Parts: sequence; C-alpha cells; structure tokens
Amino acid sequence: MESIAQKTAPITFQKQRSAMIPALNVTVEEFIHPATGAQHLHLQCDNPENVFMVALRTVPEDSTGVAHILEHTVLCGSENYPVRDPFFMMLRRSLNTFMNAFTSSDWTAYPFATQNRKDFSNLLSVYLDAVFFSRLDPLDFAQEGHRVEFENPADSEGNLVFKGVVFNEMKGAMSSVSAVLWDRLCFELFPTNTYHHNSGGDPANIPDLSYQQLRDFYAQHYHPSNAVFLTFGDIPASDHQAVFESAVLKRFEASETPISVDLEHAFTAPKRATHPYAVEDDDESGRKTHHVIGWKLGESSDLLAMLEAQVLAAVLMENSASPLMQFLETTPLGTAPSPLCGVEESMREMVFCCGIEGSDIDQLDEFEQATLSVIKTIAETGIPKERLEAILHQIELSQRELTGDGMPYGLNLMLRALGAAVHGGDSLAALNLDPILEIIRERSLNDDYVPGLIGRLLLDNPHRVTLTLAPDSGLTAGREKAEQGRLNTMAESLDDAGRSKILDLAEKLKARQGIEDDPDILPKVTLSDIPDCTS
Repeated sequence: MESIAQKTAPITFQKQRSAMIPALNVTVEEFIHPATGAQHLHLQCDNPENVFMVALRTVPEDSTGVAHILEHTVLCGSENYPVRDPFFMMLRRSLNTFMNAFTSSDWTAYPFATQNRKDFSNLLSVYLDAVFFSRLDPLDFAQEGHRVEFENPADSEGNLVFKGVVFNEMKGAMSSVSAVLWDRLCFELFPTNTYHHNSGGDPANIPDLSYQQLRDFYAQHYHPSNAVFLTFGDIPASDHQAVFESAVLKRFEASETPISVDLEHAFTAPKRATHPYAVEDDDESGRKTHHVIGWKLGESSDLLAMLEAQVLAAVLMENSASPLMQFLETTPLGTAPSPLCGVEESMREMVFCCGIEGSDIDQLDEFEQATLSVIKTIAETGIPKERLEAILHQIELSQRELTGDGMPYGLNLMLRALGAAVHGGDSLAALNLDPILEIIRERSLNDDYVPGLIGRLLLDNPHRVTLTLAPDSGLTAGREKAEQGRLNTMAESLDDAGRSKILDLAEKLKARQGIEDDPDILPKVTLSDIPDCTS
C-alpha cells in the first residue's frame, strides 16, 4: 500500500528505545525530534484502525478558561483550511471512527481514528494545521469565548449581557454539585500550582480573558517543544514522522520556555475549609451539606505510587463490603457517599478523597473523627490475604481490558501512556505494568504492607483538607447581581463609539454565521480511496 508520507521530507526523529508488549500485542517505540524537542510515541501493531493524537501541556495560571477557550477556537479554521468549522465539515467528508478534542486540568489533546489510509492522511493534515497554524480569528474568540451584547439588539441604550459558548457551557457545568466539590477541593489542596484554578473557566473570571492573552497562551503552549505526538496502528512510525516534519516541524525552532506543572508545597498540618454551593430558595432546609476529606498523594508518573494508590482505594472503597465504603453508606451522619470517592490519578499529583452528602454543617467534627477512626482501624487490623490477592488480580485484569466511552482501543492505550509522557514519566512502563505489579505482589506478602500503605498515604500524611460544601439559597442571586453590576459599570462607561463597536461585533458574528464555506477547501475520501472488499 502506498505510504502516506511525503517522501521528500527528511526524517529527523531519533529513536530512543522500543519494546514489544505481548499482553497488548503492540510494539512501543519512543522518538525525540532533536531540533524542537517534540516527542513521538508510536504503538506499532497489525491493526488497520490507525489512531492519531497530539497532546500539549496546557498549564493555566488563572480561572479565565484560556485552555478551554483555546481548544474551541483552534478548531475554527487554520492556515491551509480557512473555513469556519473544519471539524464539523470533515465529519461529512471522512470515514473516521472517532474525532474529538479534550481539555484536561493540565493538557489538551486532539485525537482521531480511521480505518482508511487516505482518510487518515486527510484528517492528519487538517488536525496538524488546526493545532499548530490556527487562524485564531477575533470573531471566533468572541463567539466561542466571551463577548457582550445588548440584551435587546434594537436598543443600544438597554442592558448588556455576556455571551459565548464556553461562558455558557461553564455556567451549566458549575451548576453541578460534584463539579463544585472537585473545583473547591483542588482549590484548597493545591494553593500554589495550576490545579488551584478552574481549567475549564469560572464564569466570574472568563470575561477577564483578553484576545491577546489567548494568542500569547497559544504561542507559548501550542509549540512542538511542548507537544507529544502519539500514533497507533499498522502505518510505520517513519511515515508519520515524514508528515510531522514537512507539515509542522520544519517551521519551528526549540522553545526556550519549558512548560511543566509545579509540584505543590507539602502541608505541615491538615486544614479545613467551607464553601457555599447554590440551591433553590426552597431547597436550603434539611440535610444538604457535603463533607469531603481529600489527601494529596504522590506523583502519577511514579507508576509504583500510582498502583499503590489504586490498591489503597480498592482496599478501602471498592464496593459496599469494603470497610470505608460500608461506613460511608451506612453512617447516619449522611444520606449517601459523596460522588467524590476514590483516587484521581489524571493529574501530576494524585488525590484520594472520601465523603458524604446529605449531612448537616454541625456534623463536621463527628464525620471527620469517625472517618479517620475507620481508616485507623483498617490500618491496625489489615485485610485478609485472599482479599488483597483478589484486589491485585482485578488491577492486573484492568491493565489488559481496555474499554470505555466507545473510544478506539488504540486511543485507550494512548490515554494510559499520556500522563507519563506529559509529566516526565516512563510511557513505555505505563503500558506494561506487570513488573510494577510484581513488586507490589512481593510487598503484599508482608502482613504490614496494607497497614503501612494506609499509614504512609493517609494517617501520617498532613497534606489533607476536610472540605464542607454548604447550601446557600442566595448564592445564585448574588452571583447574578455581581455579574449585572459588572455589566452596568461597562454600560455606564460606553460612549457612542463603544456602543457602535458592540453592535458591529454582533452584526459581524451574525454575518459570519450565515457564510457557507466552500467544502472543497477540505480534503475528502472518494470511492476510489475505498478498497474493494469483494476482490
């Protein structure tokens, strides 16, 4: 089959190492591009569903949602494909099995999958151009991020309102109690690094983001020096690399500003915090308080630490028979376990948390003491060896059974390796955890293993926050008042030129929405590109 590579492009990647992983039936190859520092992780296998993903470390320093808004705006046309919505248009011109984009707390990724070689080449061209050569049109920033308009377009003397896709999306997202719980817990657990901020964007802060700040963030973060290219399937790594070089890398030099997530300063003592969450006016009475205890654990790139965190979570809370989960489900202090129970390992530093909902604010002391008492009892008594063996067996099975969210097998493998790749860990080891599991099995033969784990990660760990989330029926109204006050202040300062600018922007956005882009700007798959399955 004809290569997708542009044969005139020199291959300038250097192989670092490779290894076959029999359990996954893939050969993992690691490469580096010396001129820019770009990484390439290739998962070679005899699978016609080829998968691509480019991931970039995106480390916000505020809650304006810059990474989230950027994810939206880079998909609104690029240098070679100047159409308003190339991704939506490609859905109709492609045989893809998956297309999407993700914004995490500290990375942004753009993946796709297809079983057709020509389609792969087409999508790769569109994706690379979008990520590294986006137009970032100011109109797209206004549409996707935030803008102000007159509530009544015909009345330029009337009230102003905030609009924007991400602005409205995050208003909806932050109405979820579980989202508020996680946001506030990270706010308290990580007072000095990027996890202190809402990476999706806080609606109160999103309007603070300027177009220039968006461009600056893009220039710094959407650079090959900060990129990890991941590929999976039967297309050779060299073919991919020739395209990366000719389409992107030859136009860049190494960045002098490395991007990374700073480690949080360790607490010397646990702390408590209380935050409100919005409820309806008639919904504040009764038991509506949430209590959650969260611990900062080790680095997720430390694979032994990550698996031990999984063991800890399974010992304590795998199911209703697990001692801590049993307590959370049956305690009269709450009506149900918190949605924030378990270990979160997607960030550079992991978090373990447990809690209850349907409690009262004055039951905090009793809940905290009872929870720590349950954990201490488990540490003192340990668990049966057969139970620990079953947990280790289940973890082992989970490493081989990669399913979830309807995503392609190759993409699931990539996401497993991504955390290590982004945070300076061992991507190859992240895909082959058997050696680490063997270390844990050896350690588990010691009766003190589980008690020591609980003591080290929880009981003797001062980096702990007990968070109370209390209902506040006036919170929504207060936020709306603050938002309207900000808009009123803006309105008071408007002169005729300012009003005309707002009206002009609204007209330009309306006109832009009405433009029908030429679909032939984008590549497509034709019947001749589809193999004849009957031959």
